[in-house]
Amino acid sequence: MADLDRRLVELYDDDNPDGPDHDFYRALADESGAVSIIDLGCGTGILTVTLAGPDRRVVGIDPSATMLDHARGRPGAGAVTWVHGDSRQISGTSADLAVMTGNVAQHIDDEDWARTLRDLRGALRHGGTLAFESRNPAAEAWRGWTSTERTTRDTAHGPLEEWSQAEEVAPGVVRLVASNRFTDTDETIVETVTLHFRTRSELERQLHAAGFAVTAVFGDWQRGPVVESSAVLVVTAVAR
Repeated sequence: MADLDRRLVELYDDDNPDGPDHDFYRALADESGAVSIIDLGCGTGILTVTLAGPDRRVVGIDPSATMLDHARGRPGAGAVTWVHGDSRQISGTSADLAVMTGNVAQHIDDEDWARTLRDLRGALRHGGTLAFESRNPAAEAWRGWTSTERTTRDTAHGPLEEWSQAEEVAPGVVRLVASNRFTDTDETIVETVTLHFRTRSELERQLHAAGFAVTAVFGDWQRGPVVESSAVLVVTAVAR
């Protein structure tokens, strides 16, 4: 599979800035007293570097070499161990905390999802914490992802024209096609991703099968309850 376009990776942090989601994970790391943390699907490392510290070992893992190249250039990147790959590249069995942020869980298909959870269970000590979020399928966020018109914004690489189309191709499975045209060079980069929208009960069942006990499912980053309109399911679980 082709890696991500470097120009689009450079825009990633602008489109996905530090915010309440990262505050949630940082607070969880502090509350749990974690000294060994795995950030699976770390992307550009915007959160990863802020989890690191003098008394913490942090590993950032991502399947995109371009994302990792960007992460390695961040201030503070030297305090993180960066690994190219997926959960199969996790080493060790005594991590205190593992996180998957930016809806990483939704990018993993069902077969690989079961393996990913097992790999994470194997990487955590007994009682270690796994935390991640996934969009609430009841909110049907994908219905607002199809562009009715193209938009253009200025970037360091010139004007960028953007449009997208989303379609539910199976129950809970959405294909998103995002088109990005750099108008100065007339280059169009098309990114196609398949996203899996899992219900709360599905996630709880899958985590239990992988050796976890679910400790909480929140409906927002302030740890509120899940309601029908909740945009996100924020899950914490402990390794049994």
